Amino acid sequence: MTAVPASAKYLQCVPFAREVSGIDIRGNANTWWGQAAGRYDRGTSPAIGAVMAFKATSRMRVGHVAMVSRIVNDREVLLTHANWSRRGGIERDVRAIDVSPAGDWSQVRVWFAANHDLGTSVNPVQGFIYAHGARAAEPAAPEPTLPTMTIATNAPVSVAAGVQLASAN
Repeated sequence: MTAVPASAKYLQCVPFAREVSGIDIRGNANTWWGQAAGRYDRGTSPAIGAVMAFKATSRMRVGHVAMVSRIVNDREVLLTHANWSRRGGIERDVRAIDVSPAGDWSQVRVWFAANHDLGTSVNPVQGFIYAHGARAAEPAAPEPTLPTMTIATNAPVSVAAGVQLASAN
């Protein structure tokens, strides 16, 4: 687990997001979007393992970061994050809903435990920072299929582990 600076009394969102996502950015959450430029892919579509970067507001002066743990549909994801509903607390797989008029994930409402529902605030989002290897949700390319081969021989055949040969009978 990543060490939290001695000045922090509670677990903050930044070290937690860094630990669970593998995105190695330091500093306040509101600086992550800019720091990610040129180091990580960024975009406006959620992806599992990506970090949702919230803009700073009067209520979130240093922004917030949370990792996408699951995509429910094109307007709902589940987040895993720290220091949101409860100071220093960790929440896993909590709802976040895209409430932006354009459906572009620029504004979200996030589960707030005290409400037992989504929070009442609409939170502005800068976008998603993709962990190396993570990409925005896109249709998967089909796996290539290998052609069937017939080998006729009387010589001993060496076969790789896990490969089965069909009987010629």
